[in-house]
Parts: sequence; structure tokens; C-alpha cells
Amino acid sequence: MNRRRFLANTVSLAALASVAGFARGARAANSYQVAHTAAEWHKLLTPTQYELLLQQGTEAPYTSPLLNEHRKGVFSCVGCGTHKYSSDTKYDSHTGWPSFWAPLPGAVSTVQDASQAIDRTEVHCTVCGGHLGHVFQDGPKPTGLRYCMNGAVLTFAAA
Repeated sequence: MNRRRFLANTVSLAALASVAGFARGARAANSYQVAHTAAEWHKLLTPTQYELLLQQGTEAPYTSPLLNEHRKGVFSCVGCGTHKYSSDTKYDSHTGWPSFWAPLPGAVSTVQDASQAIDRTEVHCTVCGGHLGHVFQDGPKPTGLRYCMNGAVLTFAAA
């Protein structure tokens, strides 16, 4: 590898890290209705929930008990308890994560995420800013969207 190629690769990696850092810092840059210190979050959440909700982690596929939840009800954010998805929009995407074709109105916000060297759209709770999962444009009608959520950061209440 020559020096020019090395420098070009270094600049590319630095730019990617900067973009990934920006996406990861999106939560910290905003103020939310529900906010806690890191110590308070650690007390409120399990280690897995903390990693997924606050460090933008992804749970292993097919591990969420909510994957096979088919009762009528509502799915809420574990960080603040606000409702995010209705069971009426849940469907089996065959991806291993609870999936929905639409959130409840005003329940989530999105930010571009290039942390995995691919362009994805990250989904956050509008109340606490927690990372819920990602949204993709390969879902069913009527929206054509697939909100692919980490089940460990959601709770379910039957109607």
C-alpha cells in the first residue's frame, strides 16, 4: 500500500467515525422530557436494556419474547413507559425482531445511522431519546416501512 492510498483510507475511516459518532451523539445533543444520569439509567434498566436503549445496541435475532406476542394491546418504551406501537401494526417480518409497519403518532423520531458502514435509519423514543431499533423501506402496505425493534426495550400491555 502506498502512502497516498494509506492517507486516503485513513481520511475515509476518520470521516466514517465522525458520522457514526454524530449518530451516536444525537441522543446527548437533544433534551428530552425524561432524562436521567448514567447512574440513574443503570438503576432503572437491566444491563441489556441499557446497552440497547442508550448505547444503540442490537439484540440477537429471535431472542425477544415480544417476537411472538400476538395479543391486542400496546408496546411501550422501557425507558419512559410511553406508548410506541399498537398491536394492530405488528406483523411477522421473518427477521427475528418484533416488527411494525407504523408507530403511534408522534411516538418516535429518526436519525441517519452510518455506524455499521451502511446507511440505516435509527429509531428513537421522542420522550426519553432511547434507541428502539431501525426502520427500513421493505415493509408491507400501507406504509411500505418495517420498524424493526429491539424487543428488550419495549414492554407490552394487553388491551
